Amino acid sequence: MYANDVMTSPVVTAGPDDSVFDIVQLMLDHKISVVPIVDGEARLIGLVSEGDLMRRSEFENEHQPRWWLSALRGKVSLAEGFVKSHGMTASEIMTRDPATVSEDTQLWEIASGLEKRKIKCMPVVRDGRVVGVVSRANLLQALTAQRDKAMDAPSKDDRAIREELMGVLRNERWSDMSHLNIVVMNGVVHFWGLVNSEQQREALKVAAENISGVGEVVDHTLIAVSLTSAD
Repeated sequence: MYANDVMTSPVVTAGPDDSVFDIVQLMLDHKISVVPIVDGEARLIGLVSEGDLMRRSEFENEHQPRWWLSALRGKVSLAEGFVKSHGMTASEIMTRDPATVSEDTQLWEIASGLEKRKIKCMPVVRDGRVVGVVSRANLLQALTAQRDKAMDAPSKDDRAIREELMGVLRNERWSDMSHLNIVVMNGVVHFWGLVNSEQQREALKVAAENISGVGEVVDHTLIAVSLTSAD
């Protein structure tokens, strides 16, 4: 299997001038842990992750370094730390030049890259533009879909089913693809992610069953719990 067989798409992105607070709100609203940062031409220039925000918080809570530690770290390092701790925009706190993969990168390569770099996900790019994200969760979803054949390429029919179904769902107002992922193996459609209701879950099933070649639909979705409740 390859990146484009399991990646989450479309991707929630932000611009370099977006505030830290806006990015935090995006993460909360879309229940994601990484936000790719793109320029005016939609090209990837960095990533802001929960880790970046946590490190920012750690910087803010650090005591002023001792003079000898400051000397060892050097002015450049101290300046970078200051920007990370006090930066108010995406461009000031983001991780630059992040590791990426292409749509035809095999899953074993992605898994190896995630492990080697100790990161949770990788953007999938085409001509420098983000077209998806592959996370550890996506890899586990692929393994669950078909354990002993997760590294094999799906048939052309499976890919056609996935592409057609994702196209249908992107055009439906009740569907939110930023919270969903789809894996298709041997004509079996697996839904992962969050839905708002049982009705939405049933609608996903019906949409899949209407795609030629689908033999079964397996639902792994969870119903999102509202963060607010009535008093």
